[in-house]
Amino acid sequence: MTQVLGATSTTDDVLAGIDLHGQRILVTGVSAGIGVETARALAAHGAQVVGAARDLIKAEAATAQVRKDAAANGGSFELIALDLASLKSVRACADELLARGEPFDVVIANAGVMATPLGHTVDGFETQFGTNHLGHFVLVNRIASLIRAGGRLINLASAGHRFSNVDLNDPNFQRTAYDPFVAYGRSKTANILFAVAFDRRHRGRGVPAAAVHPGAIQTELGRHMDLAQLHKMVDQMNQQLAAEGKAPFQWKTIPQGAATSVWAGFVAPSDEVGGRYCENCHVGRIVPDDAVISPISEGVRAYALDPDNAEALWKKSEELVGESF
Repeated sequence: MTQVLGATSTTDDVLAGIDLHGQRILVTGVSAGIGVETARALAAHGAQVVGAARDLIKAEAATAQVRKDAAANGGSFELIALDLASLKSVRACADELLARGEPFDVVIANAGVMATPLGHTVDGFETQFGTNHLGHFVLVNRIASLIRAGGRLINLASAGHRFSNVDLNDPNFQRTAYDPFVAYGRSKTANILFAVAFDRRHRGRGVPAAAVHPGAIQTELGRHMDLAQLHKMVDQMNQQLAAEGKAPFQWKTIPQGAATSVWAGFVAPSDEVGGRYCENCHVGRIVPDDAVISPISEGVRAYALDPDNAEALWKKSEELVGESF
């Protein structure tokens, strides 16, 4: 009987019985958390994984198990330098991959930052929008020709997209009061819209794109969050759950958090996930804009899947980075 996958499924559950020998995959953000587990799971099933990270020394230490699992199962793992907060670094990484000319079957744009204090990338973009969206926008578009027909692009998004739509008139908070979670929401909405627009451009050649929400997981991603605020949020969720007669909130494990990435990239039918938002190993449904914002509630805001919004973001992104794709 086919296993039913859901919120508690792990990467090993998703990839059970799947042979990835001969597949080559790029995963960004392999120095901690979900990125490391994604790389490990894929390499353990025989894939050739290229992991991108800003701090290669940290990534080397974090991926020791990835290399062991790769060696034990006929896979491989290598690192490449990538600082998404610097377009010079992004372009250098893309140029190196293009010079090698080795195609990818799947690209997983996993790296990101969350709820950072107000800051700017090397190129002057608000930190979260610049790192989470614009860095990946340039990298993925520059290497798009390397993604094989039949391959996929998977963008890591978040339920946090429900905090805010993108603001293309003020992407760097020059006229808007800065809020770390609004900025995070904008960047995560951008990740989804990028998948929508990329899917429209590349699905015809057999390269669909999807966005995924990994779930609520305790990783380094939350290092900028105020602990008191976090505890208050969990308490409020538990009160809500208790009122509904449900069990208390539980964090996902890292293997559970990485499960939807590998499900959307290697298991789900491509025609079902292309241009869509996925969570808990299934395609998410559209929910009203006034629906409760909670890491345990499911659903995607309509603005994050709107094709006109996606095209407007694409055009604005090209303008900001000074490059057309």
